[in-house]
Amino acid sequence: MPLARRLTLGDAVAIGLGSMIGAGVFAVWAPAVGVAGSGILVALAIAAVVAYCNATASAQLAAVHPVAGGTYAYARAEIGPWWGFIAGWSFVIGKIASCAAMAMTFAAYAAPEGWQVPVAVVAVAALAAVNCFGVTRTALLTRVLVTCSLLGLAVVVAVGLGSASDASHAPLPDASAYGVLQGAGLLFFAFAGYARIATMGEEVVDPAKTIPRAIVLALGGAVVVYALVGVAVVQVLGANVIDSTAPLADLLVSAGWPALAPIIRVAAAAASLGALLALLTGIGRTTLAMAREGDVPRFLAKVGVRHQVPQRAEIAVAVVVIAIVLVADLRDAIGFSSFGVLLYYLIANAAAFRQTGSARRYPRALQVVGALGCLVLVNSLPVVASLVGTAVVALGVGYRMLRLRLARR
Repeated sequence: MPLARRLTLGDAVAIGLGSMIGAGVFAVWAPAVGVAGSGILVALAIAAVVAYCNATASAQLAAVHPVAGGTYAYARAEIGPWWGFIAGWSFVIGKIASCAAMAMTFAAYAAPEGWQVPVAVVAVAALAAVNCFGVTRTALLTRVLVTCSLLGLAVVVAVGLGSASDASHAPLPDASAYGVLQGAGLLFFAFAGYARIATMGEEVVDPAKTIPRAIVLALGGAVVVYALVGVAVVQVLGANVIDSTAPLADLLVSAGWPALAPIIRVAAAAASLGALLALLTGIGRTTLAMAREGDVPRFLAKVGVRHQVPQRAEIAVAVVVIAIVLVADLRDAIGFSSFGVLLYYLIANAAAFRQTGSARRYPRALQVVGALGCLVLVNSLPVVASLVGTAVVALGVGYRMLRLRLARR
């Protein structure tokens, strides 16, 4: 059974913003400034350029292949089933780790000490239930959460920029080329949510027009928000941001507005929930697409008759995320997740590069820049993250090889 086309342009943009303006904007500045130093805004620009190139590749592919699954489906159609599988597998494993991280981030802001894990589990279960009751409810809740996040960030930007001239702080450390690239890799992780729109291509009204517009609008909005917040953080906190676990709340305290810090706590919790909701939705759709092709158990390809959403896939993803929350410490999971995300977009650029004729919407040069950017950033990640990511991708490839061999017999 096909999924229902119910999402408008506004819904798609909200889902994209909800994926990008998540917990990253509240937490990414400390590690990013720590490696990029005074080159943090250059790192932001690099991340934005790579993200834009990847977004145009996704938009071009989605206009021709308006089906669930994102680059998994696009790469299967354009460059073959194996590349599609690697893209889909990379997306699923990377984003499942991101889901657990978002759930833990939400609990860190919203739960008292000692209750973080139970609250994170409840959050995952509750949002998975929302997804199971229909995609329009997902879009509506995402709009609410994005609005809360943007209001909180507006307070930060207004206070930060208004108080910057009075702030005194240590200067940022000097930048190095490698440090700037590391910072760009971290910031790219926070941008990567625009793919969530493409993975829902089977549920968007008039996808050939809506998806490209929604991707560019959502990415453009996120770039503006990140740039404003980054400037405010650097001007007010300077090098002090490196040791901060809650830089936006510390910004308000340093600027003389400690009473507003609870607003940021609420906004951060809302942003984490928004990102988690959109991530669960996107992974469920990619899992559905892979199940339809037999690349994961076909049992997960069932679409509910009443709400027309892939409920089995949504529930399976939620169960795996909850298991990770219960047993793992995911402070180092961003590197692993970034590995999967960058590999996913590398394949997206390769697939878009092969398109010809009326399918082409953007110059091939953008796909070349996007692919090279992914390669550079993935090689700037910590060695352990790259090794673990490579091992997990190889495990998935081995599973598919075994399945195909058994099928032939």
